[in-house]
Amino acid sequence: MTVLVVLGLTHLLNDLMQSLIPAAYPILRDSYALDFVQIGMITMTFQIAGSLLQPVIGMVTDRHPAPYSPVMGMMFTLSGLISLAFAQSYTMILISVALIGIGSSIFHPEATRTARYAAGGRQGLGQGIFQIGGQAGGALGPVLAALIIVPWGQPTLAWFAVVALAAMMLLTWIGTKQRFISAEFAAARPRNREDGHQLRHAPVTIGIGLAVLMLLMFSKNAYNESFRSFYTFYLMERFGLSIPSAQMMLSIFLVAAAVGVLVGGIVGDRIGRYRVIWISVLGPLPLTLILPYADLFWTGVLTISINLIMASAFASILIYAIELLPNRIGLIGGLFYGLNFGLGGIAAAILGGLADSYGVEAVYRFCSFLPLAGLLAWFLPRIDEAR
Repeated sequence: MTVLVVLGLTHLLNDLMQSLIPAAYPILRDSYALDFVQIGMITMTFQIAGSLLQPVIGMVTDRHPAPYSPVMGMMFTLSGLISLAFAQSYTMILISVALIGIGSSIFHPEATRTARYAAGGRQGLGQGIFQIGGQAGGALGPVLAALIIVPWGQPTLAWFAVVALAAMMLLTWIGTKQRFISAEFAAARPRNREDGHQLRHAPVTIGIGLAVLMLLMFSKNAYNESFRSFYTFYLMERFGLSIPSAQMMLSIFLVAAAVGVLVGGIVGDRIGRYRVIWISVLGPLPLTLILPYADLFWTGVLTISINLIMASAFASILIYAIELLPNRIGLIGGLFYGLNFGLGGIAAAILGGLADSYGVEAVYRFCSFLPLAGLLAWFLPRIDEAR
């Protein structure tokens, strides 16, 4: 449990630094006269850089575990953060966010493996603790941006180098513990369930399961990206909020997502991953359809409700995928965290073009139908761990 909590804390620090990128968009837009397409391209660059390497790193660490690789990832994040603080051009901004994305791609596969081992028989709780750290870090970013970056400017991003250094120290400690945790996990699991080289499920079952999970992730991340990249602009344009007020509203969205991740993991341990995926992906549909027409108060209420429900899916999706391929934890962690970044980046670019052409409010009218993709959960194979 100590390792899980510390691992969750490092995830918090990692995602806090990442969340400073979209939190700084209003400042960057004013400083460099950016349009919504360019903002979407910043997100896409960051998230594509964070997605392409993750499956590759996951496959490598499945064969050759590298407990200290997350420390190296933090070095990339540190360099990108300092570079972004002093960037003088749009090109330099893109390079900086790409470095931060690469840092994230190195962090997640091995961290996912460690969370799997440390959780033992309570995988939902373990992934919930790990992921709530990341979600909480994402929620802190807009708050710190409102308190520090908005008043003091872009160079204050360099102050967060202290966060990267703290994360590196914690990850070094976790690396020293991984060998013992993995040995305990292997001893506690039946050999034919975890340590064998035979597939536990038919290739067709694995292929269908992963394909459906990826499509569900795309719909979920496209909707989430409408908040991460454009929610502050939506609040400023529709309701006339100031930048700090809009960022505080964004942090409420992210806090709701953090709580949803933990609750979804715990509930998944009790009622099964399959049911949680159904509820969390399709369940928000009535609320998303109402959101574009709500006033400010109900926008806040709906924002919290939608993201509490929707965020509960990720732990169950990840564990479901790991149970499909239990001997490829690094690959699955890299694929699904990478998929999280990559699909979100593609969605951000598409939604940026939609916002420029039809206005930012049109983004939320379009995205309100995305939870319909939850009907695809019907095709998920009913594997025994995900009943």
